[in-house]
Amino acid sequence: SVLAGYNGTIFAYGQTGSGKTFTITGGAERYSDRGIIPRTLSYIFEQLQKDSSKIYTTHISYLEIYNECGYDLLDPRHEASSLEDLPKVTVLEDPDQNIHLKNLSLHQATTEEEALNLLFLGDTNRMIAETPMNQASTRSHCIFTIHLSSKEPGSATVRHAKLHLVDLAGSERVAKTGVGGQLLTEAKYINLSLHYLEQVIIALAEKHRAHIPYRNSMMTSVLRDSLGGNCMTTMIATLSVEKRNIDESISTCRFAQRVALIKNEAVLNEEIDPRLMIMRLQKEIQELKDELAIVTGERRTEVLTEAELLQLEKLITSFLEDQDPESKLEVGADMRKIHHCFHYLKNLLNDQKIHGMSRASSEVKGQDCREPLKEEEYKKLRDILQQRDNEISILSDVIRNIFCWPEPGDT
Repeated sequence: SVLAGYNGTIFAYGQTGSGKTFTITGGAERYSDRGIIPRTLSYIFEQLQKDSSKIYTTHISYLEIYNECGYDLLDPRHEASSLEDLPKVTVLEDPDQNIHLKNLSLHQATTEEEALNLLFLGDTNRMIAETPMNQASTRSHCIFTIHLSSKEPGSATVRHAKLHLVDLAGSERVAKTGVGGQLLTEAKYINLSLHYLEQVIIALAEKHRAHIPYRNSMMTSVLRDSLGGNCMTTMIATLSVEKRNIDESISTCRFAQRVALIKNEAVLNEEIDPRLMIMRLQKEIQELKDELAIVTGERRTEVLTEAELLQLEKLITSFLEDQDPESKLEVGADMRKIHHCFHYLKNLLNDQKIHGMSRASSEVKGQDCREPLKEEEYKKLRDILQQRDNEISILSDVIRNIFCWPEPGDT
């Protein structure tokens, strides 16, 4: 769906130590332990190589939300030695309620290897700590986003799509784990943000709910489209099989049931390429200026520049070589350019006539019977040129009489 132009989200939810990070990112020891992110990157770039009918562009961003503060895990300056070294990301909202992330960098990835290197760079900057429930517990929410744009060659329509791959921090019962200090502070922020996420899910499940509390936390603000918006969203519920975690497992299942009740309306993300639109508008403006010059009687007397003459000759050559019978030689309503085109065509025709006469004179006598026919063709072409010159002269007189232009040479 993302390759077709639809937004997508995959997020893992569950208690701490239940396998969310392993599911999303994977293990580092074996290739078979790859998670959803590296497998997704492999699949996307494999499909891009197969499809040569479109031009694709891929960008990567990696956001970490730690204690309700956003950080850019792909800081282009250097690898951070601590979380405070990373750029802080802030959430901005425009009048149309679209979310913009300030200071979150986008990095272009042209190959699977480049995308995986960005993933590894971000993972080295993540906040990880040892807890009683997990020796390598991620203490933050992380959102790995793949931005994909595509267009067909020569088309002005561009499709944009983004895929969020979200690794949520695990919920934990403080009384059960007995953590304190920094781990306790982190646990409070994690549980609070997951509580706000659950509030959003409950509000979305209620059909007639007027207000959805997206702004309660940074995570729900960033994932606004994923939760009840323009997105195809999949949730992965991770559970612990240990008997002592039965209450947390039941809570995760209930959360998954509420998520299943939400219906998103994903739409195709298409827009017009602004660069092509600018070129079209510039061409339209020039055509309108040419029409206005004729209507107002404005006469251009300055001589065409060398660049303009060269451009006209290129247009004529392209027009003559074009096999399309519907093709047009568009030079605008500038009479200077029109006259130059006629003179250039006349010179081309005369050159061909001279070349044909010299070639005919060198032919053997057995082919002399064809010469009268060629002379007749030359005469016809000469008459046609004379007729066109007369028509141009008549049209110039008509236009001059309409707009009261002075005769050439008059003061």
